[in-house]
Amino acid sequence: MPAINAITPEKLARLIGTPNCPTIIDVRTAEDFAADRRLIPGSIRRGHADVARWASEFHGRTVVVACQHGHALSEGVAALLRRADVSAEILEGGVAGWDTAGLPMVPEAMLPPRDAAGRTVWVTRARPKVDRIACPWLIRRFVDPDATFLFVSPSEVAGVAERFEAAAFDIEGDGIVWSHDGERCTFDVMIERLGLGGLPGLARLAPIVRGADTGRPDLVPEAAGLLAMSLGLSRMFADDLAQLDAGMLVYDALYRWCRDATHETHDWVSHQPKTARDKTSA
Repeated sequence: MPAINAITPEKLARLIGTPNCPTIIDVRTAEDFAADRRLIPGSIRRGHADVARWASEFHGRTVVVACQHGHALSEGVAALLRRADVSAEILEGGVAGWDTAGLPMVPEAMLPPRDAAGRTVWVTRARPKVDRIACPWLIRRFVDPDATFLFVSPSEVAGVAERFEAAAFDIEGDGIVWSHDGERCTFDVMIERLGLGGLPGLARLAPIVRGADTGRPDLVPEAAGLLAMSLGLSRMFADDLAQLDAGMLVYDALYRWCRDATHETHDWVSHQPKTARDKTSA
């Protein structure tokens, strides 16, 4: 019998990658996490023993709690969160059930260290166009919803990364993990190395970003449109973070089209009154 206040892995998977995704809190024990250091996309780690200390962080938010198997640990944490006015459900079957369902998981070893607030920090060149907006969108939606992004002078990216324990991306250099690889752009590399390649929506979005970012707008029909929007956004905003905020909506819309609407068309004529259709076909 399914638990009360539970969500299935399949239903949660449909929410991940969208702006309405609940906060996913991984409360596995240290021993369980050490045995499998992979994370449900977009999830954050918290300790079950000190839930009273961190519960207030999530006041007014919707939360899904995941332990190893979806039993007492997640049930107890979710109940305590509800007492703190947090709308909390548990993940049916826990992280093990998610994995058994064949759903993607992010290797924790690929992520940069967390800062004092528990956020990953990423740094890249200022004045973003395509990759440097697409990659932050991917990270915020599928890796760390609270990730911090630093846009700095190209010559200072490596130094900032070292000083602030940030992950440098979309720049070449010794030891840079997140950059172009042959004909693939950084967005492609992130999808693969973060274990997200099995998501159909991202698989369709990747060539659009690649074509727009690598000077091949004819790679897929949508690439030219993304390039035009990206260049337009870069002219509209002098503040890179404001541009990123605006770009999030662009990629949210593209992702939903890639995942849910690629076969849908808009037939203008069929929506016109009969007299208008007759004139159009005459």
